[in-house]
Amino acid sequence: MLTYNVRGENIEVTDAIRNYVEKRISKLNKFFESSVEAIAHVNLKVYPDKTAKVEVTIPLSYLTLRAEETSPDLYASVDLVTDKLERQVRKYKTKINRKSREKGFAPIQVDAPAAAEQPETDDSLQVVRTKRVSLKPMDSQEAILQMDMLGHNFFIFEDADTNGTSIVYKRRDGRYGLIETDD
Repeated sequence: MLTYNVRGENIEVTDAIRNYVEKRISKLNKFFESSVEAIAHVNLKVYPDKTAKVEVTIPLSYLTLRAEETSPDLYASVDLVTDKLERQVRKYKTKINRKSREKGFAPIQVDAPAAAEQPETDDSLQVVRTKRVSLKPMDSQEAILQMDMLGHNFFIFEDADTNGTSIVYKRRDGRYGLIETDD
């Protein structure tokens, strides 16, 4: 079950806006098991040229769903970002469950959020952000899928075949690289 943290920048989050956001994003609940507790962090931003940007992040223990959309209409941006998140979940679940069946594993179960952030500091030589992640067993193709869904340049994971920690990264030529560690 999703709960919501809705914030506004340059816009007051009225009850009507909050209700619309919650109604649209609650469509994602059908993809999660009833025991899942996750927070949908929604940031609404209106620019001086009257365009509206909606950013949604839903951290889960094995995956972070994230999407953003900008359009002239705030409600249209909410609709677009919800559709984008729904496509991400469908693509992820389809690919993971297919791989699980091929390898003989049980289908993936969605569980509670685990990534935690520390508050930022002002000192430029200090670590300004810390994330704690649980490494889940997967293959490099699944790691690339997750990296692309997050929009990151790299992704750390536990290799399901070797049980070692590995890193996939996006190369400048658009292809992918893999770093395997000696554990």
